[in-house]
Amino acid sequence: MTLPEPQLSDAFGRRFGYLRLSVTDQCNFRCNYCLPDGYQCSEKPTYLALDEIRCAVAAFAALGTRKVRVTGGEPSLRKDLPDIIRIVAQTPGIDQVAITTNGYRLLHAVQDWADAGLTHLNLSIDSLDPAQFANITGHDRLPYLLQGLDKALALGLKVKVNAVLLKGFNHHQLQDFLNWIRKTPVSLRFIELMQTGDNQVFFTEHHVSGDEIRQQLLQQGWQPRLKEINAGPALEFQHPDYRGRIGLIMPYSKDFCASCNRLRLSSVGKLHLCLFGEQGHDIRTLLEAGKEDLLQARLLTLLGEKRVSHSLHQGATGATRHLAMLGG
Repeated sequence: MTLPEPQLSDAFGRRFGYLRLSVTDQCNFRCNYCLPDGYQCSEKPTYLALDEIRCAVAAFAALGTRKVRVTGGEPSLRKDLPDIIRIVAQTPGIDQVAITTNGYRLLHAVQDWADAGLTHLNLSIDSLDPAQFANITGHDRLPYLLQGLDKALALGLKVKVNAVLLKGFNHHQLQDFLNWIRKTPVSLRFIELMQTGDNQVFFTEHHVSGDEIRQQLLQQGWQPRLKEINAGPALEFQHPDYRGRIGLIMPYSKDFCASCNRLRLSSVGKLHLCLFGEQGHDIRTLLEAGKEDLLQARLLTLLGEKRVSHSLHQGATGATRHLAMLGG
């Protein structure tokens, strides 16, 4: 059966078949590029309930969304995460259900996630050196994460590993990562450090361009590969001698936003047209039974306000104080 093209489109001809659904802004890691002092909150937010999530995903699916990624913060901090995954997986039209996780509960929870309908997993591993991993994240759990990753692969999940490039921490460890994916069938994503409202000094000291990695890959015989439908903005590379692949996410590169295909719904019901937009649009009052038509109409209207690009090059980070707010 051929599915219809996404109806969610903007004034620049971009179509949006991918929703990133944040279910909490809390995180139990203290990554130096995101939450170095840990999660801070003066008021306890009221996160989206299961019925609200069901309404939201159904509306996006009706408008052509085919892929949903559940994010945080750290989504596994919600005890009802398997229920959330099940709701998404059982929504007509959704054929990819993914989560992004720091892996803290991966080993003991991934079976439940898979049973609920999870198809794709993104796992953050910023270094393969245990000491450096602990230095970056504040947790000495690398061996545990690697065990969880093996279990996810054994369950048949499609796995990507995210590593934020950090000058002085891990940007020189490319060969270690390459040695690892020679026999490990994952897609390894190197992500350029992005400036947010809370990390300006850290960004200035530790940002490194992903183009340095790109040049090294090309010199070592890695070849660009075509993007899949619903793929994100990563430039992907493959090599015949490696089971794994490499992806580069470079938000400061030219025309990065031209291929944008995702929208973001925050854990408190705000639609974010861009990770670095000036505001989120509150649609929570429409996330209830009987308001489906109003919700879909509102989504279509809001897409008309999406800008052609972020303004990171000018140092404008919008409302994003840290990446845990919307899960990146």
